[in-house]
Amino acid sequence: MTDQQQARTEALERVVERVTSWQETATEGTVHEELDRGLREAGVTLTQDQRDRVAHQISEGEEVDVQELAADSEGGGPA
Repeated sequence: MTDQQQARTEALERVVERVTSWQETATEGTVHEELDRGLREAGVTLTQDQRDRVAHQISEGEEVDVQELAADSEGGGPA
């Protein structure tokens, strides 16, 4: 794993953990907003499809495979 990919993975893990920590009381729209905010703060970009999928997974209480998400080069990288 390259240093950039490692940094991307760690940033995504922090964002997903933060949003997941309070998702039980939030609507999917709120989860999406908080996910977007966290990604901006972390300087990480995802495609619209990836963002939608992650927001849905968090809203449904599903596990997000951060390793797979970080490895997906279509999603961009640090902004």
